[in-house]
Amino acid sequence: MRASRYFLPTLREAPAEAELVSHRLLLRAGFIRKLSAGVYSYLPLGLRTLNKVADIVREEANRIGAIELLMPALVPFDLLKETGRDAVEVLYRTEDRTNRQFALGFTHEEVITDIVRGHVQSYRDMPLCLYQIQTKFRDEPRPRAGLIRAKEFEMFDAYSFDSNEEDLDRIYKAMWEAYERMFRRMGLETLVCEAEAGDIGGSDNHEFMVVTPGGEDRVLLNEKTGFAANAERCDVGGTYEPASAEGVPPVEKVSTPGMRTVEEVTSFLKVSASKLVKTLLVRAGDETVAALVRGDRELNPYKLARRLGVPKVEMLEADAVRKATGADVGFAGPVGLQDVRIIADQEVRSMADFVVGANEDDAHLVHVCHGRDFEVHEFADIRIAVDGDPSPDGGVFKEVRGIEVGHIFKLGTRYSEPMGAVFTDEEGKEHPILMGCYGLGIGRSMQAVVEVSHDDAGIIWPVSIAPFEVVILVVNPEDRQQQEAAETLYTELQQRGVDVLLDDRDERAGVKFKDADLIGYPLRVVCGRTVAEGNVEVKWRREPDANPLPLSDAAQTISEWIAHERNRSL
Repeated sequence: MRASRYFLPTLREAPAEAELVSHRLLLRAGFIRKLSAGVYSYLPLGLRTLNKVADIVREEANRIGAIELLMPALVPFDLLKETGRDAVEVLYRTEDRTNRQFALGFTHEEVITDIVRGHVQSYRDMPLCLYQIQTKFRDEPRPRAGLIRAKEFEMFDAYSFDSNEEDLDRIYKAMWEAYERMFRRMGLETLVCEAEAGDIGGSDNHEFMVVTPGGEDRVLLNEKTGFAANAERCDVGGTYEPASAEGVPPVEKVSTPGMRTVEEVTSFLKVSASKLVKTLLVRAGDETVAALVRGDRELNPYKLARRLGVPKVEMLEADAVRKATGADVGFAGPVGLQDVRIIADQEVRSMADFVVGANEDDAHLVHVCHGRDFEVHEFADIRIAVDGDPSPDGGVFKEVRGIEVGHIFKLGTRYSEPMGAVFTDEEGKEHPILMGCYGLGIGRSMQAVVEVSHDDAGIIWPVSIAPFEVVILVVNPEDRQQQEAAETLYTELQQRGVDVLLDDRDERAGVKFKDADLIGYPLRVVCGRTVAEGNVEVKWRREPDANPLPLSDAAQTISEWIAHERNRSL
């Protein structure tokens, strides 16, 4: 490919709203362009890299016996109603001219289950694993960070179907190992952590995280044992002995006019947030529950829902809070709370002489103790884990940030049971099929590479997914000797199967050098003044120095280098 005939719309400056360095670089280097919030075009360079990422994923999926297919983006609402996912918040909804409702596919569990239930009848038809690489649509409330949190994105999604737990465990492990190979080939190191299943559901699930300060996910890591979990899922260890109310003064009501937040109350009363207990009223199915956490902690709704045995919990609206407590939001408390189940975080067990809302506008209670002033129905781990918390397996957690690039799930019968996807066993008995699903962000992985592999000058692509493996720069296109050397080397590298770009643009040499560093071609070959001496200048993007290479050996040497780099990632 010749740069003079290619589309390379690089920018000197990135748009101001680009927060992550990877987002800025993909925009500046001409890989993507924003159409609207969360919606991006892949420009030629971006599409080349996207396709190379997809090729790696496809090769590794095929390697473990998964079979590719392609499902429609339009999903009938009736199908989603079978599993109760027709009310998922991120759904894009549309209607055809007959008023039939559809959703744009945000994931395809229902579609693939519909396909399989019509054809898989016996245990002999399994194990089976099907996958696609397709555009997904999610109405993200806060699209951000380029391809990391987009409304339209490319995704690998695979689905496994098994007749027994052993086979499900086997494909889950095989896909886990395939993911590790995929990411390694892309040049990514990943941290595997326990995670929340979210709207997809199921039991066991794990996320593959690229650890980077720019990541949007909080991950708790026990460096001693290697255990890691997303903050949404992470259990907190430790022992919490019951606190004694002995010596604590009686409860006293104090006026706190307009003081609703933890910051306002603690500042007004001149106490630390760790001496306050928040009372958060939630709806759990048909029940109202009061969840208590220390003032400097945050409630984990996923943990609370699991503890209560419900799919999810929702915060009560202001009117419902007033009905339950007689007060505005911000003044709720456990003392005197009627007909409401109280569940407190295990940390509250060790607290005494704390501050709570008084269930009265503009008032709080001080010197409160559980057991003496109110009863807790259950103590449990219901808070979000933070840096320094004890890990359940010993040691303490270190908090890191990460970009989620992959997520695998054991779905069990979450979809097969409500959709009637069943099989008959050896004895002719009918059972729901056991399922797994496996997602990987193609564009997100591409951007994650940039986030962890760049410098002040631009992107540093690995050979495996670079838009071009080699760029040849002609310093002076009017110098016949330089031009001929570049043309000859370009042709020879193409013949040897190297993915090469010849930068023959009528631009100043400085512009070409800056663009090469910005775009991040792995190997730069310069045909300049040293051509007269029989040499070209070569430089790996990841290394600081350039070196001379005899022009007579350049094609063979460079092709061998590239072959070595390709093989190194396998």
